[in-house]
Amino acid sequence: MSKEEGGSAVKGPGAEPTLGTDPFEDTLRRLREAFHSGCTRPAAFRAEQLQALGRFLQENKQLLHDALAQDLHKSAFDSDISELIICQNEINLALKNLQAWMKDTPASTNLFTKLDSAFVRKEPFGLVLIIAPWNYPINLTLVPLVGALAAGNCVVLKPSEISQGTEKVLAEVLPRYLDQSCFAVVLGGPEETGQLLKHKFDYIFFTGSPRVGKIVMTAAAKHLTPVTLELGGKNPCYVDDDCDPQIVANRVAWFRYFNAGQTCVAPDYLLCSPEMQERLLPALQSAITRFYGDDPQSSPNLGRIINQKQFQRLRALLGCGRMAIGGQSDECDRYIAPTVLVDVQETEPVMQEEIFGPILPIMNVQGMDEAIEFINRREKPLALYAFSNSSQVVNQMLERTSSGSFGGNDGFIYMTLPSLPLGGVGHSGMGRYHGKFTFDTFSHHRACLLCPAGLEELNNIRYPPYSHSMQELVRWALGSHSCTLL
Repeated sequence: MSKEEGGSAVKGPGAEPTLGTDPFEDTLRRLREAFHSGCTRPAAFRAEQLQALGRFLQENKQLLHDALAQDLHKSAFDSDISELIICQNEINLALKNLQAWMKDTPASTNLFTKLDSAFVRKEPFGLVLIIAPWNYPINLTLVPLVGALAAGNCVVLKPSEISQGTEKVLAEVLPRYLDQSCFAVVLGGPEETGQLLKHKFDYIFFTGSPRVGKIVMTAAAKHLTPVTLELGGKNPCYVDDDCDPQIVANRVAWFRYFNAGQTCVAPDYLLCSPEMQERLLPALQSAITRFYGDDPQSSPNLGRIINQKQFQRLRALLGCGRMAIGGQSDECDRYIAPTVLVDVQETEPVMQEEIFGPILPIMNVQGMDEAIEFINRREKPLALYAFSNSSQVVNQMLERTSSGSFGGNDGFIYMTLPSLPLGGVGHSGMGRYHGKFTFDTFSHHRACLLCPAGLEELNNIRYPPYSHSMQELVRWALGSHSCTLL
């Protein structure tokens, strides 16, 4: 995700917090004591928290709509389809499957453990920290929270201070719905987040930029705390010559300009031949006009840049290449028009950083092989897209590249499917979540073997000294052929 997107430009970890002067000390101690009491482990408690989270969404819908409109100029409809409905779906899925997710998973045994019970138990990690971003401040805050609560953890939630309206609702209203002995919202900017990270957590879930992700991971490493890092990068979108340009333009424009381009899985740049570019430009202009009208600034369906800092960063990128579509901006309104750039050089700033705004550069390649070579010499992206009427071309793009997720002939509509994980690879992050994947992320998978207390005669085979025949018997018993599969 874009520069400083993960809520704060977190300061690096320094010395341990001094007792008595740290604002988080009492809160973290209270939550850790609650976890050690065992109160979060029963399925009934977890379900109560999930149901309460659902009531928060239902009873404060207008409040959340207003906050999202204030922060990002999101319409009520856009807020519903990209934030609230997705969160509610995650809650419903967790409630429906909680007992099955929590159930021990039987494991196969061998001849040595034939009479034993082998299984995997999903246990909560303990006290977990969720650091959320500003671009989808409800979705990317509450979806991880659903999995953390379902897994039975105590949670510290750090919403982004950059999305101020949403932060206020999450800080003042959400805690009224959840058990405050097991849940807390903490506020602050870079200094406070840096201080928070000096504490030991049992798991950290961070969504934001690779730069800040490295700071989070460094702080976590001090305590050997496991992390999920949902980061970002420059997501390529290859367009084959055999495509219908208007179909591609419709799909690319909607996904590129949704939320004013402030989406971590949005297509960041196009790769296509010069011939396809000439066909694609009028189609993109047509799609933009169809979606947002002749004056996109007056459209209720086009968001705004989150703040002046991001606006100035994006406006500077408008000087790259040549403007083919759009390019208008209004500093007072934090508005940047849906823009397409051509004649862009790979060395220009717009191709060196994740754009995270309504700007779409087009890079020219001669075909699929050159596109794949271009993609593979850069950092692995969070998402990759390929458009072609040939399934062979789409499959080649899938097989010969690596990315967190992949879309063939469409954009990030897969984000609506809790059956698919979201997560990066390499520079775009580590770990995964959504649906059961989130529950698994926030669960320790504990290997368990329960043996009978007696029947010692059966165990004599494994004790020394070993005769030749006994050695052969043990080797045979441990062979793979002796495993009992489920």
